[in-house]
Amino acid sequence: MAVRNIKLTITYDGSEYHGWQIQPGLRTIQGVTTDAIQDLLGSEVRLFGASRTDAGVSALGQVGLIQIDSPIPTENLAKAITDRLPADIAVTEAVDVPEGFDLMGAVTNKLYRYTIFTGPVRPVLQIRHCWHLPTKLDITAMAEAAQLLLGKKDFKSFASAADKRENTVRTIFRCDVSNEEGEKDLVHVEVEGDGFLYNMVRNIVGTLVEVGLGRWRPEKMNEIIEAKDRTAAGQLAPAQGLCLMWIKYA
Repeated sequence: MAVRNIKLTITYDGSEYHGWQIQPGLRTIQGVTTDAIQDLLGSEVRLFGASRTDAGVSALGQVGLIQIDSPIPTENLAKAITDRLPADIAVTEAVDVPEGFDLMGAVTNKLYRYTIFTGPVRPVLQIRHCWHLPTKLDITAMAEAAQLLLGKKDFKSFASAADKRENTVRTIFRCDVSNEEGEKDLVHVEVEGDGFLYNMVRNIVGTLVEVGLGRWRPEKMNEIIEAKDRTAAGQLAPAQGLCLMWIKYA
C-alpha cells in the first residue's frame, strides 16, 4: 500500500498541556495526538507540527503532517483520530498533500489572536483563555502603536532571550487592536505575519499594554524596534491569552 502524506488541522485548549512539542515526562499536544494516531493505525507514526506553541497557548488552526500506510480513507481520518483524543483536542480536517510538502517552509501567513479582559471581576468562564487586566486601556493609542509594527522589520526586541536564531527579520502584514462588538471589556490583538520568533506575539502584546496604560507613547514602538534589544520592549503577556487562529500555505 502506498505511503500517503496527510495534512491535519488541529484545534486544542492548551491550558492543561506543556505546549505543542513532545517533552520527556510531560503531557504535550504533539505527544497526546501522536498516541491517538498510533492507537488508530496500530503502528508507529511521527507527527510534525507547523508551529511550536508554548505551554498554556491554545490553537484553532494548528497544522500537522503525518505519513501513513493505511487503508483508512483520508476523509475518515479526522473523526477517527478525534474519537481517540481527550475532549480538549480535536482534528478538524485531514487532506492528502503531495510528497515533498514543506510543512514549515511553505507557510505564507499565520494569524495569532490575543485576548485581554479589562473588567473588574475575574471572568471565570473565560479565565483560561484571556489575560485578566482589570484596568482601562487606551485602545486608540494601542492601535496607533500597532501600525508601526507593519512591514518587514528586525523584531529582535520582541524575541525571547531563549530564541537563538540569527535571522530575526519577519514581515507583519497586519496588527489590529479592537474591542469585541458588544463586549467593551474584551480587547483583541490580532497579529498576522509570515512567521514569528519565540514569544514574539506575547512580547508585542505586553508592549502594546504599556502604551494602553499611558506609560509609553505610541511612537516609542519605533525606538523599541530600532534598539534590537529585548529589554527595550514591554513585559511578556501571559500565555493563556494567546491562540493560533490559522496557518496558510502557498
